[in-house]
Amino acid sequence: MTAAHVIADDAEALAVAAALAAEFRAGAAERDAERRLPRAELDRLSRSGLLAVTVPADHGGADVTMGTLAEIFRLLGTADASLAQIPQSHFVYTNVIQRQGTERQRKFFFPELLAGRRFGNAQSEAGTKHVQDIRTRLEPGPDGSYRLTGVKHYSTGALFADWIPVLARVPDDTLHVAYVPRDAPGLSVVDDWDGMGQRTTASGTVRLDAVPVPADRVLPHHLTFEGPQLHGAVAQLLHAAIDTGIAGGALKEAAEFVRTKSRPWFESGADAAVEDPLLVQRFGELDLRVRTARALLTEAARAVDAARGRLTDDTAAEASLAVAAAKVRAGEAAVEVAGALFEVAGTRSALNSLNLHRYWRDARTHTLHDPARWKIQHLGRYALTGTPPPRHGLL
Repeated sequence: MTAAHVIADDAEALAVAAALAAEFRAGAAERDAERRLPRAELDRLSRSGLLAVTVPADHGGADVTMGTLAEIFRLLGTADASLAQIPQSHFVYTNVIQRQGTERQRKFFFPELLAGRRFGNAQSEAGTKHVQDIRTRLEPGPDGSYRLTGVKHYSTGALFADWIPVLARVPDDTLHVAYVPRDAPGLSVVDDWDGMGQRTTASGTVRLDAVPVPADRVLPHHLTFEGPQLHGAVAQLLHAAIDTGIAGGALKEAAEFVRTKSRPWFESGADAAVEDPLLVQRFGELDLRVRTARALLTEAARAVDAARGRLTDDTAAEASLAVAAAKVRAGEAAVEVAGALFEVAGTRSALNSLNLHRYWRDARTHTLHDPARWKIQHLGRYALTGTPPPRHGLL
């Protein structure tokens, strides 16, 4: 891969993201329809420098705000929700290094990121009791290194990664992250993702058969949750940004279709579909959904940035709750607007050849990552009794 560009600041990061979103939008429908994996696009993303924008300034990075990072994901999400989803875990596990990595580990991994290297993920497991029932094991050897064994599912980004962060437990059952090279012996990535949406994320299976892991590639992730933390808030903020992007992309697609291809309903008396008062009303309602999602996303990012500057139990709780609210509304907007695209555009919009249904399929698939109903529960408890949200990394 050609050496990656190093982005200087927030303004440059947003400009690069906007340009890439426009570039990626052009082929999104075809990539989805043909399930053509976006290897070239991801290489372009790596070379652009966007994947290193959260590297701290004292390690040579731009250290952008969470507001900027959320906007990067929103812009990419408007263009191609699959492509936007792939680097989500990349930034989550970059954050783990910032939080729990030793200085030696930071000095190794941050230059990797600045060079355009990609992190995937291997965290979720199928057939376990619940999402936090992690059974993959890191077994220590006499020399201090480890052997990693387990099977992971929904491993978005792993197929395209240079490094795969793997959630696993050590003998005392505490949770660690092992950063494993994609070509490590005993590690295989299977492209068996069969989702109706986000077809090109390649979120398949990772198999780990006694994979050797040096001691300095293992981080104590369980320590993240022993005090105030933003691990879950950052991860969920990026999910909310993707959903907000899907909603905005679907609305833009619907408006373009109605302007250029739709006929007015005969009872409206209008000469053009854009003059139909009932269509205008519906577009206004949908625009309100998108604006609300964007406003809550912006507010959530501000709360996370404020907490980064002064991390306490209270600021961490406020950030988690603000992100929870944004995530709920973004998910609702993505599903509603993507479905309403057909309602406002009419019969022709349902042609499979146009692949406009990718917005709804992506929205419906992506919003299943974790249940919004539990976020509303935590918001309700806090509003009613002041009970802070739990520290479990999914809020």
